[in-house]
Amino acid sequence: MIEPSYEYGPWPGPSARATDRTLVPVQELHDAPLAALTTFRLGGPATRLVTATTDDEVIAVVREADATGAPLLLIGGGSNLVIGDKGFDGTALRIATTGFVLDGTKLELAAGDVWDQAVARTVEAELAGLECLSGIPGSAGATPIQNVGAYGQEVSSTITEVVAYDRRSGETVTIPNAECGFSYRHSRFKAEPDRYVVLRVRFELEAAGGMSAPVRYAETARVLGVEVGERVPAAVAREAVLKLRSGKGMVLDPEDHDTWSAGSFFTNPILSADEYETFLTRVRERLGDDVTSPAYPAGDGHTKTSAAWLIDKAGFTKGYGDGPARISTKHTLALTNRGAATTEDLLALAREVVAGVRDAFGVTLVNEPVTVGVSL
Repeated sequence: MIEPSYEYGPWPGPSARATDRTLVPVQELHDAPLAALTTFRLGGPATRLVTATTDDEVIAVVREADATGAPLLLIGGGSNLVIGDKGFDGTALRIATTGFVLDGTKLELAAGDVWDQAVARTVEAELAGLECLSGIPGSAGATPIQNVGAYGQEVSSTITEVVAYDRRSGETVTIPNAECGFSYRHSRFKAEPDRYVVLRVRFELEAAGGMSAPVRYAETARVLGVEVGERVPAAVAREAVLKLRSGKGMVLDPEDHDTWSAGSFFTNPILSADEYETFLTRVRERLGDDVTSPAYPAGDGHTKTSAAWLIDKAGFTKGYGDGPARISTKHTLALTNRGAATTEDLLALAREVVAGVRDAFGVTLVNEPVTVGVSL
């Protein structure tokens, strides 16, 4: 994975900051541009930008903000973040911790570890469970928050526990998988965004002799030439996923504006039984009786459909738009900065897509990236 370049030059030397419990070195800038820390390359400056390289530093900065009542913005890999053009009036904390530890099938990652690099190392170690999550940009700390998933795998199936700083209690807590509240692109951490700061994520992987976990996604199985449920060499699965993602502009490349995005901008809608019947009626009215919309069981009588399909059938095809923010030429789910966009340009496009899909099919799309200082 190619990380976005940071245009600040060398970080300044450490400076000492006092807290109620400890004195830790931090690195900080003032009136600091944040755009280079996001995959959109959008957003105004932060009043103060602090980078922390240890868990203690992270906790100290969070405690300082909570004690003073200062607004706090957490930044990891910046791949799921939309920052307003006016920036952030407060402290932006860039979590740059590292700490990859592999013990047999047990894996621990620091929140700041680069996700795809960690996945590559598990594949090299002939462990299964993360290979289909290859190429996802960002850092490890974001994965439990979003319950990151792709190509038939979700991190919730391998996470055993999450170590986090609880801003409510002022303590570091270890939360087991069963208490993380995982569901589709959701978790306890996303439900309470101002409470938990993820520090460490622990996984239990499978020793499969270099083979992948059973392939669960039809597109992946088709590319690999196997049936759903079969295994392939994990390295082969990783390369297939990277190729699929690259073809959709979902692997970061600073030279390719189709990757100046947050990946999938909208989540796939999950509809109740009544909502789904109404949706099918709208599909028939708009597209005819012979058109079949994507449908996947989502538990408890609910059905998941495809946001990409909805966007395309509502008339927003690949490459849609004539301004500095457009739909990717490779995938309708990705809204992109063509190089000169502002955040408002991006949001105007997002609002147009949401309104168009709602008018066409009666379904309201929900954005996946976190928005700061702006909203749809």
